[in-house]
Amino acid sequence: MRAVVVEEFGGPDVLRVRELPDPEPGPGELLVDVDFAGVNFMDTGSRVGYGLPRGLPFVPGVEGAGRVAAVGPGVSGFAVGDRVAWVYVYGSYAEKIVVPADQAVPVPDDLPSDVAAATMMQGLTAHHFVTESAPLAEGGTALVHAAAGGVGRMVVQLLKLRGVRVIGLVSREEKAAAAKAAGADEVLVSSGGDFTDRVAELTGGQGVHAVFDGGGAGTFQPSLDALRRSGTLVYYGPLIGDVPTVRMTDLPKSVKVAYAVFADHIHTRELLLKHTGDLFDLIREGSLRVDVTGRYPLAAAEQAHVDIESRRTSGKLLLDARR
Repeated sequence: MRAVVVEEFGGPDVLRVRELPDPEPGPGELLVDVDFAGVNFMDTGSRVGYGLPRGLPFVPGVEGAGRVAAVGPGVSGFAVGDRVAWVYVYGSYAEKIVVPADQAVPVPDDLPSDVAAATMMQGLTAHHFVTESAPLAEGGTALVHAAAGGVGRMVVQLLKLRGVRVIGLVSREEKAAAAKAAGADEVLVSSGGDFTDRVAELTGGQGVHAVFDGGGAGTFQPSLDALRRSGTLVYYGPLIGDVPTVRMTDLPKSVKVAYAVFADHIHTRELLLKHTGDLFDLIREGSLRVDVTGRYPLAAAEQAHVDIESRRTSGKLLLDARR
């Protein structure tokens, strides 16, 4: 099979397509022919050696969707030909992958594989933010960083379904339309931390009930400043490079800070099926839109990483493992 392999840590150019032996499913596992693999910022971190569960060489990528090619011993509930999706299974940048059966999610017949793959990481992450980290109710106001990005668009839409007023933040003027299309009530353009005064103006000096910030250390303090009393800062993203630090006594206005960890939201198979089921239902009924804005063949994984690291992309990027 063809797979993208990292044999040394470095920039996007270390992503190389290699021929590898086809994997075989063991007990409790499925062999899946990959249709699409999601490209995420965490993949760029693993490429430079951050957060890896194993050493070199390795096949990056942790989410995708495809069709079951073989069923390992002891597996029930799945058959050859079933369509499935997964998340947090390393080795997804490949034509084939072995997926633990308890981490495989059935994909409805009327949900395309590219949409299923694009939903797993970003959809479940956004769902975690709005249902557990900062479960705002109707009448609340939120500030969403990177509102035109994959996670940001999902957060905006899920907040709007809860009746929340959303102020979207984008880094470039050309991204404002995407944030608006996702449902943001107001959109601010800022590439740094110069948004607090405008947020104050839009909220009558009160600030927002929650900020969803994956922007890095440079926006951490401004995001705190944008909160109203007892508001919540949901901080997320791989902690690569500068990591924000804060003394408890420096936290203003009795605010709360949450570092939202995916594994704490989806820690049982029952929860995985419940939350993916919720998301799939919203997509199928037209209440939630998944925007796949880039599809690349496996051999173009390097370009996909260049593009996502440029911060010029919006929506979801996928590798098409069939080509």
